Amino acid sequence: MRIYSALFISLAAAATWISVGGPAQAAPPELIAREVLFGNPDKAGVQLSPDGTKVSYLAPLDGVLNVWVGPSDNVQAAKPVTRDTGRGIRNYFWAYTSGHVIFLQDKGGDENWRAYSVDLADGTTQDLTPLEGVRATIQAVSHKFPNQVLIGLNDRDARLHDIYRVNISTGQRELVQQNDGFIGFLTDDDFQVRFAMRMTPQGGSQILLPDGDEWQEFASIEMEDMLTTSPIGFDKSGDVLFLTDSRGRDTAALNTLDLKTGELKTLAEDARSDIAGTLRHPTEKHIQAAQFNYERKQWQILDESIAGDIEYLRGVADGEVGIASRTLDDEHWIVAYVDDNGPVRYYKYDRPAKQAHFLFTHRQDLEGLPLAEMHPVVIKSRDDLNLVSYFTLPVGTDDDGDLRPDQPLPMVLFVHGGPWGRDQWGYNSYHQWMANRGYAVLSVNFRASTGFGKNFINAGNREWAGRAHDDLLDAVDWAVEEKIADPDRVCIMGGSYGGYATLVGLTFTPDKFACGVDIVGPSNLVTLLNSIPAYWEPQIDMFATRVGDHRTEEGRKFLRERSPLTYVSRIHKPLLIGQGANDPRVKQAESDQIVEAMQRNSIPVTYVLFPDEGHGFARPANRLSFNAIAEAFLSEHLGGRFEPIGDDFTGSSVSVPNGARYVPGLSTALDEN
Repeated sequence: MRIYSALFISLAAAATWISVGGPAQAAPPELIAREVLFGNPDKAGVQLSPDGTKVSYLAPLDGVLNVWVGPSDNVQAAKPVTRDTGRGIRNYFWAYTSGHVIFLQDKGGDENWRAYSVDLADGTTQDLTPLEGVRATIQAVSHKFPNQVLIGLNDRDARLHDIYRVNISTGQRELVQQNDGFIGFLTDDDFQVRFAMRMTPQGGSQILLPDGDEWQEFASIEMEDMLTTSPIGFDKSGDVLFLTDSRGRDTAALNTLDLKTGELKTLAEDARSDIAGTLRHPTEKHIQAAQFNYERKQWQILDESIAGDIEYLRGVADGEVGIASRTLDDEHWIVAYVDDNGPVRYYKYDRPAKQAHFLFTHRQDLEGLPLAEMHPVVIKSRDDLNLVSYFTLPVGTDDDGDLRPDQPLPMVLFVHGGPWGRDQWGYNSYHQWMANRGYAVLSVNFRASTGFGKNFINAGNREWAGRAHDDLLDAVDWAVEEKIADPDRVCIMGGSYGGYATLVGLTFTPDKFACGVDIVGPSNLVTLLNSIPAYWEPQIDMFATRVGDHRTEEGRKFLRERSPLTYVSRIHKPLLIGQGANDPRVKQAESDQIVEAMQRNSIPVTYVLFPDEGHGFARPANRLSFNAIAEAFLSEHLGGRFEPIGDDFTGSSVSVPNGARYVPGLSTALDEN
């Protein structure tokens, strides 16, 4: 098997980098190992303790991501303070004691998160939410209450998160606010519940003020503004509310509302994009800078006291500047530099001295590798919307530097999830992986993507498998017209909504794509909405207005018309499906039912199932095993290079209930592992 694979790599490389009937081009770049691209990062999630004495980060311990902590002036002395042996820790933060780290963990991807507190003095770990089948959310932390945290728990009613004040040392908890039908609360630094939010039947929302045991309406947000208008916090006085706000405009601005006078002011705005992030002073709580992201991230400075800092930091390293952490006295920052063709670079910044000191990169093995650049482009949809997109070309395929390959390439259309999310510029392991194998890669912010104003989001309402899919087709047509993509060798691939888009591509437009890779994608919108997690139910009117209403016969008819399962007999191109058995969002049944329907219709399909994963593949061994399969699948149907599976199944729970024979080498690899 491995001798064959090595030969296939050589042949595929020739097919991709040598023009048939023409002169040989430069040899392809070295094959980058999947382990380098998809294994654990060396270090990530870097933070300073509030008092600045310690630095923390996520790093592998025996191959599993854990929290490491060390002196801030001697990062190399950091040691692990957690001992997770399963899926790895991905979410953690410092308590304001500077002596405790709090992290969240679920079981097998079920998203029933528990909160844990690690006492750094004695190394003990306290389970703050020792409740089976309950999902914990972090509501708030405050420097005024360093030993406590506000946590949301749906222990009383699986649909609703009540707010508790929890002692991080003992786990003792006290009910602060019972949830009587709200989608969420806004609290202040005094741990007071200031506002509640709930959905309206029209898909909008209400912001409510507590009034004794009752609630009174403070503001009403129409459906059109619901995803782009929201309160985000208070200033130090508690009398000024910060909010993102698209009411009376298209893009979401950063506004302030004086709660005493009712005066509304705009602090920052951009005509093309929504507010994407803010920098707030750690204790004074005013917003010092606002971030916007159209094609690339840009900062608008609102507080001149940090203008010099940002100006200095922009000159320290290449890439987009991000402030990852700040000490409570604001004298030290962790700064991350994100580039498209290299690892994330972390620095510790000494503000009084105006000096940034390099710490490390997130993946040292990426340094010096032949990584490709990511290029932003705005593509016009057929109805004249601007689709902000990003494409990556294999290194060595654009000799004249005109951002077009020397000849059309096989291409992967990589579709983001959500759909209420977005693609953005920066280092992307999937773009690098596929470009290195010889494929052009295109990611498209189709209608319903966030960040580009409410009109763009709302243009995607009830357009799943409709105009949202047209946007993807228009982008592919653009790539073909620009001679980036070979029209006969385009694969559609993605996760979650991107997986759904893949299934749509192979059923609604079965001749458009050469193959598809669906990761945790829904196949039937009726069964999807009937099986959402209980804690999503307070938001059900958002799904009803933006996707379709599964509660009415008319709505179910519409949803079935937009479901790939309805048209499964149309599939005649190769399909690879990946699924986590514990996925609470897109249940395993979504993949099971389309695989079973394809089998009934004698349509080939390869189905990869992970019993210890949820909505996506968190364990590196599982990521590596699925991507090894996907790489062989893509090579078979698009003609690019591939790295043999080798040891990439080691430690993985991978199973292939159906269709192993359709992927070259897969059956052999399963037998060997």
